[in-house]
Amino acid sequence: MASPRPHITVVGLGPAGPDMVGDAVATLLASPDRTYLRTTRHPAATLARGAQSFDGLYDSAATFDEVYLGIVEALVAAAERAAPDPVVYAVPGSPLVAERSVELLRADDRVDVTVVPAPSFLDLAWAALGIDPVSAGVRLVDAADFGVVAAREGGPFLVAQCWSRHHLSEVKLAVPEDAVLPRPVILHHLGLTDQVVLTTDWWELDRVLEPDHLTSLYVPALPERSAAVAGVEVARLAALMDTLRERCPWDKVQTHASLMPHLVEECYEVLDALSAVVAAEDAGAPAHLEEELGDLLFQIVFHARLADEDGQFDLADVARTVHDKLVHRHPHVFAGADAGSAEQVLSNWESIKKAEKGRASVTEGIPTALPALLLASKLARKARSVGLEPDDPSGAFDASVRLSELSERAEGATPHADDPLDPRGGNVERDVGALLFAVATLAQRVGVDPEQALRERALSLRAAIVAAEGVPDPEMGNN
Repeated sequence: MASPRPHITVVGLGPAGPDMVGDAVATLLASPDRTYLRTTRHPAATLARGAQSFDGLYDSAATFDEVYLGIVEALVAAAERAAPDPVVYAVPGSPLVAERSVELLRADDRVDVTVVPAPSFLDLAWAALGIDPVSAGVRLVDAADFGVVAAREGGPFLVAQCWSRHHLSEVKLAVPEDAVLPRPVILHHLGLTDQVVLTTDWWELDRVLEPDHLTSLYVPALPERSAAVAGVEVARLAALMDTLRERCPWDKVQTHASLMPHLVEECYEVLDALSAVVAAEDAGAPAHLEEELGDLLFQIVFHARLADEDGQFDLADVARTVHDKLVHRHPHVFAGADAGSAEQVLSNWESIKKAEKGRASVTEGIPTALPALLLASKLARKARSVGLEPDDPSGAFDASVRLSELSERAEGATPHADDPLDPRGGNVERDVGALLFAVATLAQRVGVDPEQALRERALSLRAAIVAAEGVPDPEMGNN
């Protein structure tokens, strides 16, 4: 006679408290030695006091997939030990709605599985919303997948697993902030005494309450995808960042400090790509710029994610802050202020920025570690914004003459500490600085970036050197 197969009876704890659990399920939960809870974080879990839970797996496993696979292995082993008696596995809500571990159990050939149906949070959601999901065409989607699904479909959506502010923030990022959007409805602790059904604005979605495992969201039909595509794609990138922080050994250990060199490198690569676009000599330059801008954007997403993990701010806060700042600093666009020229716009900008920051000087906030030419150019612009002319053409002329004299004397000579090539006892470094400063301020006046101009001149010299050597340009092979 064949040995009886291991058997697992899967029951649902319903969507709320013990009063929504039927008598048959309550009876099954009364044997704690053969009952297992996916999690004790559910109001009806009190019916299975003393039962073993899998909460520890959520703390120790690296991914949710590992959690569910670990649950299945533990349940199969328990069923094999208990056979011919079945073990009971209790899950929140309905065993047939968004329960990955139950899907895996039903597909496992090592055990027989009986499912006892139960109400789900869906039943309470439809009642709270007062809608028929079939006639409304509502799509059930996990919060972690919302960005991807919303990129293809327009809704309406019932978004489950909104158990953290971070998940609500990512749902918010998946739609364009400036679009005319229907107001979403937060569904929290449905069926409990502290039930919340709250219609809110998109920008407040992750701020109005502290979500948990009993929080979901109703999103009415969204605008056409063409209007939402930017937000959707950013949301997909933010979701990818979540996955990388969870699963990639390298991404897991990164910090703000460790990422700083990468941010600098990506900035320079964007500048190189921009130079190629401006030169308009390569048909593939725009595609290269698109790629490099994406790499730079990912650095921003990464730093925002690290700040989010520390409870400081998230990507939505970054976007909102720069949006609001730009609106405030463009009163000639949004508030009826007068600005008839680009110069007036810059002057207004500096005044507004100074007031915002509470700074005594327009020079505050300029990093002194900037490359010297760039620092001089920025300070020249700041000087002119307060009515000060930063350069003295005659002084620059004197410095140029002085350097010409020194150049003649230096012809064929090697500078030595005891012979600074200064027949008049002046300060050569000061004169060089005066000439470079004059060049930087002149470039700023005529709208030329002195750093970029010098870089292009240096690169033309580089090309000449490579040509003289008669070797292939090493830069041609770089991607």
